[in-house]
Amino acid sequence: MRRGCQLALAAALAACLAAPQRAAAEDAAANPPANQVDPKVKAILRAACDKLSHAQTLSFTAVDTYEHAALNGQPLFYTVENKVTMQRPDKLRVIKTGDGVPDEFYYDGKKMMAYVPSADLVAMADAPPTVEQMLDAAWNAAAIYFPFADLIVDDPCGVFDKKMKSAFYVGQSVVVGGTTTDIVAVAGDDVQAELWIGAEDHLPRMIRVNYPNEPAHAHYQTDYSDWHVGEAVDAGAFTSAKAAAGKRMAFEPPGAKPPPSRAEQGAAVTKQP
Repeated sequence: MRRGCQLALAAALAACLAAPQRAAAEDAAANPPANQVDPKVKAILRAACDKLSHAQTLSFTAVDTYEHAALNGQPLFYTVENKVTMQRPDKLRVIKTGDGVPDEFYYDGKKMMAYVPSADLVAMADAPPTVEQMLDAAWNAAAIYFPFADLIVDDPCGVFDKKMKSAFYVGQSVVVGGTTTDIVAVAGDDVQAELWIGAEDHLPRMIRVNYPNEPAHAHYQTDYSDWHVGEAVDAGAFTSAKAAAGKRMAFEPPGAKPPPSRAEQGAAVTKQP
């Protein structure tokens, strides 16, 4: 009984000691200076951007959670896992699973290929010579978007340089990502974000984004883990013979046209020289 009382007393004392520190951090976060960019936040973001942009290869897992309203207006949350491998300047592979139909994306510097294994459907198109140009081309041609795209472009800080109007330091976390992270909050005219960035390795662990002018006021969150920076990557990782042999469909936004029937596929093969 005495041992239990001692433990309870120690826990209560620790909570009392921690409360003022937590309250101070919460007060600072709740009352940020208006329309100011904290130099400390700029330094944290720049260190992360430099770490990402200087890496010749990157691989990581990005778990994207996004909000979508049900017919009755209730917010529903969906989760997608992206296993990402990138090699500068012209290689990318994304294997996506989770809520919805799993798919795969390959880019080898010449072609981009989107593959749906469950239907054995593939869409292929010529691609520009860099990852950054390819991201724009994939969006423009087929509305393909990756929630982690800003992390693999040549200058990840470019989005902050263009849109950031305020930024302040929130504090540190020892919970997110299994490591100590610096928490920063940034905002622009049409976007607000909170980022958890590794205090030692400068790698993102979680990003939460809100678009205040969006009618749905939806929230988006991406968790990052399993980082590998600058490690050797198999040269064959950025293409797939199985995907390339799938049933062809146009490289265009989902739902633009129904998938080709087996008869149409057979006719297309017959017409090939």
